[in-house]
Amino acid sequence: MSTKIKMLVPLVEMDGDEMTRIIWAKIKEILINPYVELNTEYYDLGLKYRDETNDQVTVDAAEAIKKYGVGVKCATITPNADRVKEYNLKKMWKSPNGTIRAILDGTVFRTPIIVNNIKPFVRTWNKPITIARHAYGDVYKNVEYRVQEAGKAELVFTSKSGNITRQTIQDFEGSGVLMGMHNLDESIKSFARACFNYALDLKQDLWFSSKDTISKIYDHTFKDIFQEIYDKEYKSKFEDAKIEYFYTLVDDAVSRIIRSEGGMVWACKNYDGDVMSDMVATAFGSLAMMTSVLVSPEGYYEYEAAHGTVQRHYYNHLKGMETSTNSMATIFAWTGALKKRGELDGIKELVEFADKLEKASIKTIEENCMTKDLAQLVESNEVKVVNTENFLWEIKKRLDEML
Repeated sequence: MSTKIKMLVPLVEMDGDEMTRIIWAKIKEILINPYVELNTEYYDLGLKYRDETNDQVTVDAAEAIKKYGVGVKCATITPNADRVKEYNLKKMWKSPNGTIRAILDGTVFRTPIIVNNIKPFVRTWNKPITIARHAYGDVYKNVEYRVQEAGKAELVFTSKSGNITRQTIQDFEGSGVLMGMHNLDESIKSFARACFNYALDLKQDLWFSSKDTISKIYDHTFKDIFQEIYDKEYKSKFEDAKIEYFYTLVDDAVSRIIRSEGGMVWACKNYDGDVMSDMVATAFGSLAMMTSVLVSPEGYYEYEAAHGTVQRHYYNHLKGMETSTNSMATIFAWTGALKKRGELDGIKELVEFADKLEKASIKTIEENCMTKDLAQLVESNEVKVVNTENFLWEIKKRLDEML
């Protein structure tokens, strides 16, 4: 391209950890900077810097997304006890994704990236399945307590007017563990509307599942709010679009999804969505072949790679060993964000560029050139396995042909 595409408004760029951080820099260097005058407001969400800033950088990044409307995020480490030791952290910081989602609220939509030479492990699936994951509350905003001795645990609510209700959770006779979770009606309503709108956009059925037979108040509230909003605001729209909405128990949903041909939006509460999106991604081929976008009720968008930081490859990389790490989800996080920025700012060239980069990435794999993880899944004997960086150069070759 003779002149680079100019951006009017910055993207919020959130760098990450380990192997995905290496890939992040390479994607910009090889696939974006030569074509786009990249305009970003940069936040380092690497674990060391989160620790230095007492995680304030994560909060600042989320607030910046509110300001500019679109963010793109690299995979980050959510520390466990081993990571606290490894990185000598001040404390076990919470999931950056959880923090950002809590600030932005909204719904995470995850859809597999389909390539024609990798067939899903579930034989009947011939259409992508989108997981719509609620992005607020539940176990990601929980309060936990390790019980060390006998005693009574209670759920106590003190209202603004001073009324107090208390219920016994458990009379502990010895040690144990406690967890308190919450959600908000307003957030559940936003979640429901986001799911209904997304299903209408895709013209696909919407399924919602939870466990209201066991959780007769918590999960039942989700079910009731979805039904109420559907009946009042979406029923006729769904009928006109010839698609349907229905509720089913999460265990029933799992068995029906596995027997289906795919092609639906499956709405899940926060933790369910975390687990089910990994199941769907893996069954379609790979966690690295999944798009992920958080859509907030105010119209903020955060695109991310929906997998981990590829720790094992990173340690090999540090030893100077060659790695073959799949960068598709990270590429699609960038293309999703650039496309949305282009749409919002009326920059047609940016949207077209992002589209072509996606097509070039898919074409590379469909022409049997790929990273090691996919080579084991592809239905061909003639596969060219490339390393992490060469995969990006192969995409660039095809992108240049398209441009």
